[in-house]
Amino acid sequence: MSATLDIDFVRGQFPAFAEAPLQGQAFFENAGGSFTCAPVIDRLTRFYRQRKVQPYAPYEASTLAGEEMDEARMRLAAIMGIQPDELSFGPSTTQNTYVLARAFAQWMQPGDAIIVTNQDHEANSGPWRRLADEGFEVREWCIDPETGSLNPEDLEELLDDRVRLVCFPHCSNVVGEVNPVVEITALAHTAGAFVCVDGVSYAPHGIPDVGALGPDIYLFSAYKTYGPHQGIMAIRRTLGMMLPNQGHYFNEGSLYKRFTPAGPDHAQVAACAGMADYIDALADHHGITGNAAARGAGVHDLMRRHETTLLQPLLDYLKSRNSVRLLGPETAANRAPTVAVRLDRPGEEVARDLAAHGIMAGGGDFYAARALQAMGIDPAHGVLRLSFTHYTSEAEMAQLLGALDDVL
Repeated sequence: MSATLDIDFVRGQFPAFAEAPLQGQAFFENAGGSFTCAPVIDRLTRFYRQRKVQPYAPYEASTLAGEEMDEARMRLAAIMGIQPDELSFGPSTTQNTYVLARAFAQWMQPGDAIIVTNQDHEANSGPWRRLADEGFEVREWCIDPETGSLNPEDLEELLDDRVRLVCFPHCSNVVGEVNPVVEITALAHTAGAFVCVDGVSYAPHGIPDVGALGPDIYLFSAYKTYGPHQGIMAIRRTLGMMLPNQGHYFNEGSLYKRFTPAGPDHAQVAACAGMADYIDALADHHGITGNAAARGAGVHDLMRRHETTLLQPLLDYLKSRNSVRLLGPETAANRAPTVAVRLDRPGEEVARDLAAHGIMAGGGDFYAARALQAMGIDPAHGVLRLSFTHYTSEAEMAQLLGALDDVL
């Protein structure tokens, strides 16, 4: 098994790198949405050309359409270490979270509480916070204002027998620190609470083994994980069948349909199997063997090693600049390559200057206004965010550092 990611092989799986309009452009806003891998594009194109009929009927085009949708769910579930019916699709992670919040609102009793954080992206935090309008208690697990970190000891002080759910991110989209999901989940479960993890900012850096991590709900977005615009949700069967059905009444007995009020996007669901194709291709190329979860874990580790190697020089550069406030950890080992910095000038303004150097980056609050405010940063001023993933090359990192020299 190779311990080093073959970056040329990886980039060969992404058509964007061969497109003329993108030549000379280095993409550093992957936290907002990734490039799409070729297997996803191929499957989506084939579905629209050959399978664009109502699925699951007895004629061939329909049968194949249904089989491809089922394939996506089964293969991704296997990589994530869960049962096939514990994985469902929705139009976005925001929509999936909103539907879950409605189910919890119907299930919880007066006096019940939930815990959210101010490290979260608003898409995960907002739907849960709205439950306060319906009489439920919403408790906030607050970050350290200097580091942006979540301290599990602070969570312990918030937990009691009234808490039904603890919601937190696997990693923040501005702080970048990877939170200890296993430890936090164990604390919540010991107190009798369920756990919902927002994995949107983590999954692009290696789809996690949710079965091993242990949360009851895990959410992420396919369009940030080399796939189509779908939200992917894992929910444990025990919890999923306990919560009130949010789908059509006749789908109440099907776990993966209970939290999909509208019909699924057939083509995009089917195309999500291309994400599994890509992971399999990386595993095969690098000699990673075993079952789907083991192969997924091996690919995850390959991606993380490559990203960590590229990330540390960027962190070292930024922390050496007096005019830059780096958010989150200064070492690459325990953070995702999502790097937000507070500068003298507004983040959006600096991002525009970087664009003239062929750097595609973003500026603003990134729906993380609560986290920025907690760290003393005006969301209107915002931050510059430089985010990448495993398909980023050393040459692109050098291009970024050269552009930062000119702009800063």
